[in-house]
Amino acid sequence: MNNNNRLIIISILILISFIVLTLKLTNIQILNKEKYKTKLDDLKVDYVYSTSTPRGRIYDRNYNLLVDNVGVKTIYFKRKGSISTKDKIHISYKLAKNIDVNYDKLQLINLKEFYMANNKELVDKKITKKENELFNERKLTTKDINNLKLKRITKKELSKYNELDKEAAYIYYLMNKGYYYDEKIIKTYATDEEYAYVAEHLNELKGVNIKLEWERKYLYGDTFRSILGNVSSSSSGIPFELKDYYLSKGYSLNDRVGVSFLEYQYEDILKGDKVKYKLNNDNTYTILDKGSRGNDIVLTIDINLQKEIEQILNEEILNAKVNNMNTTFYTGSHVIVIEPNTGEILAMASKQIVNKNGEYKLYDATPTLLTNPVTPGSIVKGASMSVGYKTGAITIGTTMRDECIKIRNTPAKCSWTKGLGYLNDVKALAYSSNSYQYKTAIKVAGANYYYNGPLSVSESAFQTYRDMFLEYGLGEKTNIDLPVESYGFKGKTFESGHLLDLAIGQYDTYTPVQIASYINTLASNGNRYQLHLLKEIRNKSNTDEIGTLKEKKEPKLLNTVDLDQIYKDRIKLGFESVMKTLGYGYMGSVPSPAGKTGTSESFVDSDGDGNIDVETLSKGFIGYAPSNDPKFSIVVLSPNVRYSKNSLYTSPVNNKISSRVSNKVFEILQ
Repeated sequence: MNNNNRLIIISILILISFIVLTLKLTNIQILNKEKYKTKLDDLKVDYVYSTSTPRGRIYDRNYNLLVDNVGVKTIYFKRKGSISTKDKIHISYKLAKNIDVNYDKLQLINLKEFYMANNKELVDKKITKKENELFNERKLTTKDINNLKLKRITKKELSKYNELDKEAAYIYYLMNKGYYYDEKIIKTYATDEEYAYVAEHLNELKGVNIKLEWERKYLYGDTFRSILGNVSSSSSGIPFELKDYYLSKGYSLNDRVGVSFLEYQYEDILKGDKVKYKLNNDNTYTILDKGSRGNDIVLTIDINLQKEIEQILNEEILNAKVNNMNTTFYTGSHVIVIEPNTGEILAMASKQIVNKNGEYKLYDATPTLLTNPVTPGSIVKGASMSVGYKTGAITIGTTMRDECIKIRNTPAKCSWTKGLGYLNDVKALAYSSNSYQYKTAIKVAGANYYYNGPLSVSESAFQTYRDMFLEYGLGEKTNIDLPVESYGFKGKTFESGHLLDLAIGQYDTYTPVQIASYINTLASNGNRYQLHLLKEIRNKSNTDEIGTLKEKKEPKLLNTVDLDQIYKDRIKLGFESVMKTLGYGYMGSVPSPAGKTGTSESFVDSDGDGNIDVETLSKGFIGYAPSNDPKFSIVVLSPNVRYSKNSLYTSPVNNKISSRVSNKVFEILQ
C-alpha cells in the first residue's frame, strides 16, 4: 500500500471519529439535554439518610404490644463545607448558653484540647526553638508537638474556666469526636424549648441540626426484656464486633441496628426504611422520602403467662434462699413452657439471686437457658428406656431386680433408695430405678456383669445412647431462633462406669432448651419440632394498628424418633405413673399429667478459684398435660439446690415452682 492510500484511510477514520463525537455531543447537549442535566445535578446534590427510623413493633401471641417506638428530639452536628475551629468554638458557646448538656463525662484532656483551640498563639509558645527545629527536620511529628503542648497546659491556666466554659468544652469535644463525616449527637431528649431554639437559629449554627430519633419503648418493663434484645444507640452506631457483618449487608457505620437476641435475629424484618434528605445550600434539609416503619413481628410468647412465671420464680427463689436449709450454693431456677405440636415457646424465664451487702437481689438470667448446661439426672430416663427398647435389651414388661451394681475398684452404684424390689419397665420409670437403667445399659453394651467383677464396654455403646438422645434433641443445638446457643458438654472417656452414668443423666450435660426439646418430643409422640419464638410477620403499618398478615411461621419437624409406637406408648405410661408416685403434686391440679422428676449430683466452684471443688445436689422436672392430648410441656430446673455434709434436707423449691407454674399455664391456656 502506497503513502497516498494510507493517508486516505487515516483521513476517513478521523472523519468518522469526528462524526461519532458530533453525534454524541448532539445527543447530550440537544436531544437529551434535560436527562443529562438531571444526572449532573444528582451528582452535585448531597443526599443524607437518617440513622434512626421507626422499627417494626413486637407483639405477643395474643397481639399485646410488647415493644413500640417513641420519638426522641435530638440535636446533632454534622460537618458540611468549611467550618473552622473558630466557628466550632463559637457554636459551642451558643449551644451551651441555650441548651442544657450534661458534661459530667468531660475529661481533663478534653478541657486541655479546648484551651489549646481557644489559645493557639499562647500554646504555640510552649514549644521550644529546639523542638521546632526537630519538627522541621521531621524528627518530631505533629502528634508529638501537640502532645507536648497539651502536657504543658497547666491547671492554673485551666482554672479560669467556669461552668459555661466547661459545658462549651464538652460540646466542642462532641463535635470533634469520631470521623469528621459522622453525625455527632450533641443532645438526645431535648426539651421543646431547646429543640425550637436550634430550629430557629440553624443559619447561625453552622453544621448543627435537629431530628426526631426513635428509641424502643418496652410496655411490659423488664418482663422478657433480655430476650427481646437491644438496638445500638444513635451515638455508637454499629458496634465494632458486628461491623463486618452489617457493612456486608449494605449498612452504614452510623446506622442503628439490632445488636442482641430478637432485635438482632430479626433485624432484616424489623428495620425501617430510612428518611432521605436533600442538603440545601443554607445547610438545611429538605425531606425527599419520609421512609417507613419496619415490619412487625408476633411472638409465640404469652406475655401474661411470662409475667406470672417470672413473679413465681422471684417469690420461690427468694423464699428458698432465705427460709430453706442447705441452699448455700443455690442461685436460681429455670422454667420453659412449650406448645408440643408446634415447638412454639409460650414462656421462658430464668432468675438469679445474688447477695449484695447482706441483701438478696434477683436478676434476669433468661439467656442462660441457651448457654449454661446442667446435669439432668433421672429426667433423661425416658430417652434411656428408648435405647433399651430399640436395641432389644428390654421389651414390654421386662422385669429386673433393683439392686446396687458393683464394678471392681469402683464404689457401688445404687438407686436413690435401696431395695425397690423387682420392677418392670413402667415401674422402673415410676420409681426412678437407677439399677434398672444400669442393667439395661450393660445389656445394650453386650457386656457380662457379676458383682464386684470387671466390666468392659465398647465405645460404640456410648454412641448408641447418644444417637438416640440426639433424636430427642439432647446433645445438639435446637436451632432456636436466637443468635446464641451452646451444645452442652459431652464426656470424653469411655469407662464402663461412665456408660452407666450416661444412662441416668450423670455424665453428659445439656442446656435447658435442649431438655425442653426432649420433653416436647415425648409430648408430641416422638415428633421433634424446632423450638421457635417467631409466630407471624406482619406488613409494615404507619398507623397504631398492627399490620396485615405477611407470613405465618409454620411448625418445622426436625425428625421423628425412630421407635415403634408400642414403646413410645409404654414410656408415656411410665411418665403417667411417675405423677402418681415420686412426681405427685409437681403439676399442681392439672388434669391427667405425665412427667419425670430428676435428681443429679453436681459440682460448683465454691471460692471462685477456677476449681470445681464442692459436690451439690440439683433438682429437675419435665412434664406435659393432659397426657392423652398435651396442650403444653414444661421444664423446671434448680441447679445446686442442696449442699450439706450432715443433713439430707433438700429445699422443695423445684416442686413448688413446677406446681405453681403448671397451674398458671393451665389456667391461662384454657
